[in-house]
Amino acid sequence: MIKNTLAGVTTSLAMVPEVVAFALLATVNPLVGLYAAVILGFITAVFGGRPGLISGGAGSLAVVSVALVISHGVDYLFACVVLLGIIQILFGVFKLGKLIKLVSPAVMNGFVNGLAIVIFMAQFKEFPTIEPELGTMIGLIGLTIVGIVWAPIKAIPASLFGIIPVTLLVVFGLVDSKTVGDIAQISGSLPQFHIPSVPFTFETLWIILPYSLLLAGIGLVETLLTAQMVDDRIGGTTQPNRESIAQGAGNFLTGLFGGMGGCAMIGQTVINLDSGGTTRLSGIVQSLCILAYIIFASVVIESIPIAALIGVMMVVCFHTFDWKTFTKSKEHIAITLIVTAATIVFNLAYAVLIGIFITQIMRKINGRFV
Repeated sequence: MIKNTLAGVTTSLAMVPEVVAFALLATVNPLVGLYAAVILGFITAVFGGRPGLISGGAGSLAVVSVALVISHGVDYLFACVVLLGIIQILFGVFKLGKLIKLVSPAVMNGFVNGLAIVIFMAQFKEFPTIEPELGTMIGLIGLTIVGIVWAPIKAIPASLFGIIPVTLLVVFGLVDSKTVGDIAQISGSLPQFHIPSVPFTFETLWIILPYSLLLAGIGLVETLLTAQMVDDRIGGTTQPNRESIAQGAGNFLTGLFGGMGGCAMIGQTVINLDSGGTTRLSGIVQSLCILAYIIFASVVIESIPIAALIGVMMVVCFHTFDWKTFTKSKEHIAITLIVTAATIVFNLAYAVLIGIFITQIMRKINGRFV
C-alpha cells in the first residue's frame, strides 16, 4: 500500500509539467489539461480494466484537437470530448476491444515512434523568432535537458531536476523568459460543471463528429497498446472492453467539467510502474495529488517557464521513441517506418489502420506476424 501511494505521488509530480505542455500544445488554458488528468485519471484508475495504467490529457489527442480549438473555440472542444466519450463507451459495450489484437508489434513501434516525432516537432511553435529571446529559450531548454539527464536521485522524478533550477532562475529575475502564468492564469479551484456553450444543432454535430471519431480511435489505440505494455511488464491481462468503457466515461465527464480529451499515457505509466505502482491505488493517488496542486499550488505551476516544459517534452520524446526498432527484421522495420511516416503525415488512427492492412498482407505472404 505504501509503495503504491508513493508511486502515485511520484507520478503526479512527473504528470503536471507534461499535461501543462500538452494543454499549451492544444492552445488551451493549462487548467484544461490538468482537469483532464484529475477526472480521467481518477475514473480510469477506479473502474478501468488495467491496474497500473495512468491516464490524462495526452499529446496525441492535443495534436489533433488544436485545429478544432483554433477554428471554433474551446467550447467546441468540450462538446467534442463529451461525444468521444460516448463513442468509446459504445466501443466497449459492443465488445470491440478484441480488435486491438490486430495491432502487431511492428505497428505498435511505428505508432510510438511517430507520436514521439509529432510531439517533438510541435514544440518548435513556441520558439520566439527574435533575439535575445530565442537564445535565452534555447539556453534554458538545454539546462532543463541537462538537469533531467543528470538527475542524481532516482527516487525523485528526473523532470524536477530540470524544471526547478530553470524556474528559480526566472523567478528570481536572473533570466527573463516567458512562463505559464504569462499565457494563462490557473485559478486554484475545483472543476466546475459546465455544459459546452455550443448550438445544439446538426451543424454543430457535423463539426465535432469527425474530430470525436478520430480522437476516440486514437485514444483507444494508445490506451490499449499501453495496457499491453503493462501486461508484458508486470503480468496479468487487460480487460479491453472494461478499459474502453472507463476511458469513455472519464472523457465524457471531463468534457462536462472543462477538460481536454485524454487517454493512457505511456511515459507516466512507465514512471508509475518503475516506482512500484501496480494497483489501482497509485492511479487514484496521482489524480488526487494533481487536484491538490491545482487548489493549493497554482502559483507554482504558473511560475514554470515555457522553456522548461519544452525541455521536458523533448526528453520525453527521446525516451518514447523505440531506438531498438532498427535491430528488428526487415519486415518489422518496413512496417514500422510506414506507420511512423503515416503518423506524421496523416494522424495516429489512419497510421494504425494502414499498418494493420499492410501487416495482414505480409502475414499472408510470409506466414508470420511481424
